[in-house]
Amino acid sequence: MRRPRRNRKSPVIRDLVREHEVTVKDLIYPVFLTGGINIKTDIPSMPGIQRLSEDLLLKEIESCMKLGLKIFAPFPNIEESLKDQFATHSYERNNIYLKAIKKIKKEFPEAILMTDVAMDPYSSDGHDGIVQNGEILNDETIEVLGRMALAQADAGADIVGPSDMMDGRVGALRDMLDEAGFEKTAIMAYTAKYASAFYGPFRDALNSAPKAGDKKTYQMDPANQAEALVEAELDYHEGADFLMVKPALAYLDVIKLLYDNFDIPIAAYNVSGEYAMIKAAAQNGWLDGEKAMLESLTCIKRAGSKVILTYFAKEFAQLQKL
Repeated sequence: MRRPRRNRKSPVIRDLVREHEVTVKDLIYPVFLTGGINIKTDIPSMPGIQRLSEDLLLKEIESCMKLGLKIFAPFPNIEESLKDQFATHSYERNNIYLKAIKKIKKEFPEAILMTDVAMDPYSSDGHDGIVQNGEILNDETIEVLGRMALAQADAGADIVGPSDMMDGRVGALRDMLDEAGFEKTAIMAYTAKYASAFYGPFRDALNSAPKAGDKKTYQMDPANQAEALVEAELDYHEGADFLMVKPALAYLDVIKLLYDNFDIPIAAYNVSGEYAMIKAAAQNGWLDGEKAMLESLTCIKRAGSKVILTYFAKEFAQLQKL
């Protein structure tokens, strides 16, 4: 008689037959940058996560590197006075984001930086594209995204992450980067980025929520799965090096769908709302936060994600060192 429990009878046997296991090598740590010196600001909706000025961000990256984390995704908190309709500050050489990228790469050349290519942190409208008469302009936005990606690559970005969901932007950015001599700069496309309710804490962190309307004309409908294949096929042929699904936990089926159909690495973004739910429940004693974190990350990997962007990255790395 076959008895599956024989392979569960001890921790050593369970480890032996385990099919999927998350390591620090799978993780990208999103971090938040703000202006000033010696600034550390808590984000109430993301317990344990702070906005850090460049000097403190460098220290944070150093501590993470010692834990084995090597890949970071910085996001900038930009002053309102620097925002405009066309996000022009996003590619100005003296902005805090580009200066920080250069500094991180100088101090930690072995670190890998994935940058964010989207207008919303720099836009006075809070959208990922140029707004005109209530409409998000696609092709005009791509021109801005191209300038942004080139500036980030020039500052030292290893991977650029277009998170805007404009049509055709991956191919356009690939052409612009190649023509400018940045053919080694990879593109991690936010391929299936859904118009999700799970982004709230992130928008708190960057103060980047839309000033009017929503993002449903460019981000995907949560009800749709087959549409993700259309987006992935386009990004794949336009030259993406990674295909990302965002959010992760509510879209494990989409991660699996892309994993089954494409031969390049699939990434998933374990987003701020997913992080905040576990943290809030753990703080209230409703679940074991550590176990829930490990289970969530394992499920994301089991679904087919080789790369996981997660705010749990440092906590996970610390746990592995114990």
